[in-house]
Amino acid sequence: MKFYLGTHHPHWLRDARFADVSLFVSHRQIGRYKTLPRAVGAWALDSGGFTELSMHGRWTLPAADYARAVLRYRDEVGGLAWASPQDWMCEPVMLARTGLTVAEHQSRTIASVIELRALGAPVIPVLQGWSGGQYLDHAEAYDRAGVDLFAEPVVGLGSVCRRQNSLSASVLVNSLAAEGLRLHGFGFKATGLRFCGNVLASADSLAWSYHARREPPLPHCIGKHRNCANCPDFALGWRERLLANLNASGVPTCGRAAA
Repeated sequence: MKFYLGTHHPHWLRDARFADVSLFVSHRQIGRYKTLPRAVGAWALDSGGFTELSMHGRWTLPAADYARAVLRYRDEVGGLAWASPQDWMCEPVMLARTGLTVAEHQSRTIASVIELRALGAPVIPVLQGWSGGQYLDHAEAYDRAGVDLFAEPVVGLGSVCRRQNSLSASVLVNSLAAEGLRLHGFGFKATGLRFCGNVLASADSLAWSYHARREPPLPHCIGKHRNCANCPDFALGWRERLLANLNASGVPTCGRAAA
């Protein structure tokens, strides 16, 4: 499993300490930069879809604008492995926010992938659903739309991160991976990775910041900041411990940027 360290600080992309660390950065953060950092390693881009739909109940960013941004990141930042599309999550709370059905969210997700790729953006397909059958239905819908998920280097798995510790989520991830899909798990925590990491192609996590907000600062950070929620040293240490624990529990990982 290739691991991407989530960060809400896009300038870490140019930090030499992260040269061998794959980062996961949100468009909502890096999109605020007038002058983009030049990446020292590989990274992937999150579209910020959950926040977008939570705030507005729809995508307010035109596809052409997002595609231009993705292409700019690819060319000016460098090292971009892939980007998320403008997908539509299928958690019940999200359906209540948009007023749409699972099928409509799935249809709009496929349309986004096709449209963004036509505009040249290197986006990955993302499977959305809530029940196992809905994810399989979405995979079949991709096939009808001309997108062969089994030929894709990576397929995002949406609407799972908030229930990743449940048995049903573990069964879902394992069943989809058994079909031969190379899955990326969005926003997985340590427990979820222990359940499913051995069948994921890749995953990302920003959980280090949550832990840092609730723990005292590192000894050498005392007096510098109240907690280490924005601290690269804490993030790197957390990542190393996570990968070591996963490897010890039988989940082989690769977190190097060049891998």
